[in-house]
This record gives sequence, C-alpha cells and structure tokens, in this order.
Amino acid sequence: MCRFETQGRKALPASPAPSASRGPAAASGTSREKMAAPGARSRSLAGLLPAQTPLEYALLDAVTPEEKDSLVYQYLQKVDGWEQDLSVPEFPEGLEWLNTEGPISVYKDLCGKVVILDFFTYCCINCIHLLPDLHALEHTYSDKDGLLIVGVHSAKFPNEKVLDNIKSAVLRYDITHPVVNDADASLWQELEVSCWPTLVILGPRGNMLFSLIGEGHKDKLFLYTSIALKYYRDRGQIRDNKIGVKLYKDSLPPSPLLFPGKVTVDHVSKRLVIADTGHHRILVVWKNGEIQFSIGGPNPGRKDGIFSESAFNSPQGVAIMNNIIYVADTENHLIRKIDLEAEMVSTVAGIGIQGTDKEGGAEGERQPISSPWDVVLGSSGSEVQRNDILWIAMAGTHQIWALLLDCGRLPKKNEVKKGTCLRFAGSGNEENRNNAYPHKAGFAQPSGLSLAAEEPWSCLFVADSESSAVRTVSLRDGAVKHLVGGERDPMNLFAFGDIDGVGVSAKLQHPLGVTWDKKRNLLYVADSYNHKIKVVDPKTKNCTTLAGTGDTSNAVSSSFSETTFNEPGGLCIGENGQLLYVADTNNHQIKVMDLETKTVSVLPVFGSGNAMVDGPLLAEKQKMRPKLPKSAPGISLSPVAATPGQTLQFKLRLELPSGTKLTEGVPSCWFLTAEGHEWLLQGQMPSGEIESISSQPTISLQIPGDCPSPEAVVSISVFLYYCSADSGACTMQGVLFSQPVQITGAQQGRPPPVELRTGNGFRKWVSSRAELAEPA
Repeated sequence: MCRFETQGRKALPASPAPSASRGPAAASGTSREKMAAPGARSRSLAGLLPAQTPLEYALLDAVTPEEKDSLVYQYLQKVDGWEQDLSVPEFPEGLEWLNTEGPISVYKDLCGKVVILDFFTYCCINCIHLLPDLHALEHTYSDKDGLLIVGVHSAKFPNEKVLDNIKSAVLRYDITHPVVNDADASLWQELEVSCWPTLVILGPRGNMLFSLIGEGHKDKLFLYTSIALKYYRDRGQIRDNKIGVKLYKDSLPPSPLLFPGKVTVDHVSKRLVIADTGHHRILVVWKNGEIQFSIGGPNPGRKDGIFSESAFNSPQGVAIMNNIIYVADTENHLIRKIDLEAEMVSTVAGIGIQGTDKEGGAEGERQPISSPWDVVLGSSGSEVQRNDILWIAMAGTHQIWALLLDCGRLPKKNEVKKGTCLRFAGSGNEENRNNAYPHKAGFAQPSGLSLAAEEPWSCLFVADSESSAVRTVSLRDGAVKHLVGGERDPMNLFAFGDIDGVGVSAKLQHPLGVTWDKKRNLLYVADSYNHKIKVVDPKTKNCTTLAGTGDTSNAVSSSFSETTFNEPGGLCIGENGQLLYVADTNNHQIKVMDLETKTVSVLPVFGSGNAMVDGPLLAEKQKMRPKLPKSAPGISLSPVAATPGQTLQFKLRLELPSGTKLTEGVPSCWFLTAEGHEWLLQGQMPSGEIESISSQPTISLQIPGDCPSPEAVVSISVFLYYCSADSGACTMQGVLFSQPVQITGAQQGRPPPVELRTGNGFRKWVSSRAELAEPA
C-alpha cells in the first residue's frame, strides 16, 4: 500500500494497514472513547471506528448475502440515528476541478446523493488497482440512481500537484467522474487520512458512513454502496438530479500515439517496438517511423489470437528477440507473447486477474501476477547469452520476478523448469531496502528494467519509482544495492528532488525507465516527474542531467539543453549506441536523441497498408486550415539540403506589434502543406498551436526514407490572432513561408534549424492592419 509519510505536511498519527483477511476500517489516532456515544463529533475518520469496527468483524462471521445485507442495514440505522452527523467538511473554495462544468459543493450539488470520495495520487499502483472497482461501480449505479464518485487527488510528489499533469492521468486512466485537485491536502488533513487509496462513503446529507483503506475491498465497496442507496431510498432522501459533467477525455490531442509508455529496439532488424499505452496496442515500426504491425487497440480488452482480433489493456514494457515480442500487459496483469512471423498473440504468464502471491513458482499461465510494468530479456547461469529468462518489474507487488523461457538456473537456486514464473528479488513490502539476500530486500513500485550482462557489472538496473531511486540486482548472487537517488532510510519514500550529484546526494522524482549503454558503460534514466533524461556512471555513481529543461511544454529543440519532455516513461539505445529513443509519454511522442551530435528530433509515426495510425478520436479532431488573407506576405526561404531520414526543424521567431497580445481563447496556429509532394508529409504532425509569443514552437519535418522526387517545396502557414492590450481591437494576420528542399543521397551533417522570421516590414504591416481592426 502507498503509505502517506509526513514529510512536508503536518504530522499525522500513524494508521495501521488493513489486513487482507479482516480489513477493519483503520484511521488515525483520535481518541476513540469520545466517539463512542453521539454528541459533538470530530470530522476525522476516527469517528467512524467505534461503529464500523464491530460491523467489519460481524461480517466475517456472516454466511449468506442476506445476513450481510441485514448487518449493514442495521449499522446504517444506528449511524443515521446519531444525534449529530459525522459530517464531511465542505470542499474548500478555489480548488481546481476536472470532469465538471464547475466547482462542486457537498451541501448543495451533492445533497441527496450517496457519494464516494476516493483519496488518491496518480503515481500510486494501489490507487491504479482500485480504479477498475470504481469503474464497475459506476457502470452499476449512475447519478440518477443516487450515486456519485468524486476523486480527491492528494499528491505525493510536487509534480502531481500540477493540474495539467493530473489531467493527463485522468485521460490515461479513463477516469470519467469529477476530480478535485486537493494540492495542499486540506481535506486530507481535516479528515486525517493516512493512506492511499482511502475511500470515504457519504450519505445524502454529507454524513460519513464508511471508510475503506487500501485496495482489494471490491465486495465491501459494492455491499456498502448498494445498502446505503437502498436505506436512503426507502426514506425518500435520494435525488435523481444529474451533476454537470465535462469530460476531459474529449480533449485528446491529434497524434498517432497516445501516452506511449515504453519503447525498445530490435537490434537485428533495426525496428522499434512501441507500447502505445493509451491506444492499448503494440506498434512495430521501421526506423523511419513507418508502421509495419499494429497489434491490438484502440479499446482495452483481453484476447489472444490473430493480430486483428487481439486486445491489450494499457501495455507497458516490451522486449524483442528473434521476431518474438514479450509485453507487460499491465492492467490485464499478464505477460503476452507476440509472434511476428505467425502474426499471433498468446499469454505466457498471469491469469488475467490481479494476483497477491508474492512467491510464485507455478507454470506461467497458472501463476497470478500483479501489474507487470517492464520486461527485459536475460540469461540464466550459463556463460552463453541464451536469452532464456524474461525479467519482470512487478510493480503491483514491489518485486522483481523471472519467467523461465527455457530450463535454467537463477542465482542461488536449483534448476528451474521451463515456463515457471517466480519471485527473484523483493520481500513484497513497499520499501527502499537493500540487502545481500534478494528476498529480504524491498522495492517500491519498480517500473523500469535494463540489463548489463557483461562483467564487471552483471546486474539488472531497476528504476524504483516510489523510492525515487535507481537500484541494482546482482545476477551473480541476487544482492540488491543502491545506485543513485532515494535515501538510506529504507522506510523513507519521500526523498525526492531534482539534484545532480553522487549516490544518495543525487535526487530524482519518480523515475520510470532505465537503459544501459554498453558502448559507453553509462546508464540513462527517464527521470519522469522531473521531465528530464539523466545519465549515471555506475562506477562513480555520478548522476547528471543529459537533456530536458524541466518545463513540460512540447518544445522540440535541436539541442539537449533546450528540448523538453513531459513525464517520459521509457527509453532505449539503438544504432550501436548512437541514438537514444525516449517515450515522451505525456507529449504522445517518441523523441530521438543523437548522442554523438547532441541533437533531438521527433520520430514520425505513419501508417502502411491496413495499419491503424490514429486513435478513435483523431479523425474528428483534425484542424481545418484557415484561408490566408490575400494581403498576407509570402516569404521565400533559401533551399536546404537533406538526406532521407534526416529531420528538418523550423523555429518560429515571430513578433507582435508593441502593445498587443495573443487573443485568449482563439489559438494561433501553424500548418504544413506540400502541394504536389504530399508524400513528404505522410505521418508528420501537420499542425500545431502557438500558445505564447515568448515560447514559440519548433516544427519538425522528417524526410521519408523513400522519396519519389529529389526536390519538393514545403509551405508553412502561420496564423496569428491578437488583440490590443485592452482587448478593444482584435485581428488575425497570416504569413506564408516557402521552403525548397533538395533531397540528396550523399551523407552530410544534420541541417541547421531554419528560423522563420518576418522582419521589420511585417511588423509595420501588422501594426497598420491592427489600426484598422474593428473592436471585438
């Protein structure tokens, strides 16, 4: 369970974690004696303990559903009969809301509803595990039935307090109920919540009825909710009014990728394998971005078989060997196998239901597993590299597991038969604990793996996300050691930050990916919540920033120091150590970092044949290009030479007249066209918005690998919507840039970025046009 430590907030009394067998409602330590009788009541969850704890134990002895229903009904009669309700505090004013038309009030909008408050933080695997239960409950009861779920996002990491990042998580996890950003944990503190996730069930007067701490309480959740709805419906206190909902899932960006989580390279064929997580599919693409296979998607599901019928649910880690891809099918709790020659998908580990087993040892398809997040191929005790083991970052149980692809031997273990899936390292406790004995070590939601099989390393590198650390697991004896980040105290999971340094003095924030550079003996880290790529020398334990500014805007710059990422989730090395591919998750892109020239580009992803490129919402989200005014200036640029596969970059450097600003609510934008040479734009990002004059975007255009013509002209149309400072007069002006491109087969250096400037004449022309504009 993700436990909430006290760093940076008012200290709360510790609360015991519920046991799997009894699960009594736990709360922080307000005096229980004072709560035994009705009267003046605290607003903390401790007020529920005296009544709910006996109910929990009585339910253990109940045999039939009727007995359980009766016990809960009698409990509600008792709680509802208190002289004074144990009332939940009102949502504080000024909080940010998602999936609603506006702020919600407990005592106005939610009056007459049974309400479930879900206290969560989006990084927490236990909170993710709870979402299917909430989805199922929402499918059973709607707001017209009297039920509403409200997510109360109480962040662990600073990055999780940012509304845009919560919005991405809401989209990623398909959360359709209202979510409030309780960034300062005000409601959390008032109720004295102590763990993620915590559910609080309210009656129609805002009166607290039940609390459930942790995951794995689906039966109780449904029991308590159904009986509460019946109890208050019998008393005429349930209202069927609808709550105004405005789903943010309708704002998905036009992109062939949606929240890509991981990426890997097939070193034999030079193909990439991309976990297109938000589209619930796996893409196999050539190095120019052309899709060879699209497997699964666009909707979540669980199905083996031919490519066109197979289904995944938020896949993450991918590994490829000899035309076989292994997939961490995270939310299906499965390891899947994709045979590219037979074009078939099968299951090799997991039963499709979240498991709680922390030992394993059964044959793969009979072994329950929990939220596998990454996979990497490796070898057993043989000195020959056989790739007969699939190492698994089992985020759900905070462990490292192994799936034997052939008979083999794990460190300090006897021969293990083919197909066995078992725990290799980690006790299952969520800790940052290093130990010479692998089963006594503790991980905290391991989310990224990379293998350094060669001496002197002979280890697995682990991105241990919730401890904000990178750890190593020895392939000789299983010993777990610290590399960088985190803290020496194994129970402190709040030692995060953004600091370059050595060992524990370096600080990361929820890293999700690692990849080993065998050529340079360096480890690259996706420092996800710091929005950076970092590099670690395992010999000196020195950790430094390689790329990323920390800003989350999607500014594709040609340089490492200026480019930006948004929660990058995975990365891999390709082209014999020259290129680093990064799954830039919240920017819906694969970024390509050239480690020799220190430049960055975006991999275009485009379809071939029947390969689906876009998500289901893309077709209706394509922008329509406005018509350029006849008076718009046209600027011809000097020809630029490029070779197939190279990326041209166009940096917008436009200026507005003094005393004007971009129009709010009307996005300025750019468009790429290539009349008569449409092949040049296949799979490219054809348009984008200009959100700020001070931070204008860089437009990327990758030259296709197969060009039918050696010459082409690319047109960049720019449309600026702007107003006077007092918004009294507004106008739109455009400019057309024409860029001749000469495509040559001769190898040459990367073309320098082309700056799209308009010059002083344009600014004078814009000023004169603005003076003639009518007030808006």
